[in-house]
Amino acid sequence: MMIVTGKSPKEIIASRVAKEMRDGDVVNLGIGLPTMVPNFLAEDVNVILQSENGYIGLGPVNGEIDPNLVNAGGQPAGIIPGGAFFDSLFSFELIRGGHVDVTVLGGLEVDEKGNLANWMVPGKMVPGMGGAMDLVTGAKKVIVAMEHTAKNGSSKLLEKCRLPITGKGVVDIIVTELAVFRVTEEGLILEELQEGVDLDTVKEKTEASFKVNPAIA
Repeated sequence: MMIVTGKSPKEIIASRVAKEMRDGDVVNLGIGLPTMVPNFLAEDVNVILQSENGYIGLGPVNGEIDPNLVNAGGQPAGIIPGGAFFDSLFSFELIRGGHVDVTVLGGLEVDEKGNLANWMVPGKMVPGMGGAMDLVTGAKKVIVAMEHTAKNGSSKLLEKCRLPITGKGVVDIIVTELAVFRVTEEGLILEELQEGVDLDTVKEKTEASFKVNPAIA
């Protein structure tokens, strides 16, 4: 059983991911759903957004759009006071050097071992993996923000990923509109149910095996 909360699935996910942020975190957001996360940050939490195309300190567009200032997804962006521009080499030195505290990415599949597939669907044209493979290995915390099931209703939390892998054993937290999972050496642990969601619903819609935090069992 799932009770309607008034938020869209993407809003439920983004608002829960926002609770994982800490004041001063350097954060890289993937395209799509992850870009909604700053809208739900607590007033006392300020994060510094890093973009792999060569920016730190990205912010909302203020006033006229600058065609030369875009995020990694090519969307118009602004920059906060103190922000900086640099080349891709320096940008990836920040990522690969472990200077990004949190990265939030979408996912096509995540499995019990924390493997992530999020860049290619066989048979479809894709531009490439981009910076995802660097982010999932370089960031201190990797959060996957995705809807729990695919459009055909199949689970996106699997026993083993079937699509080409972005990174092996890299995921720390999975946030869906149904639940929050943490990836541990013992496998997935269901840490939290989203508002209005019961455990039976999560079990029904999850292919992967998982343990349940006793606090919600």
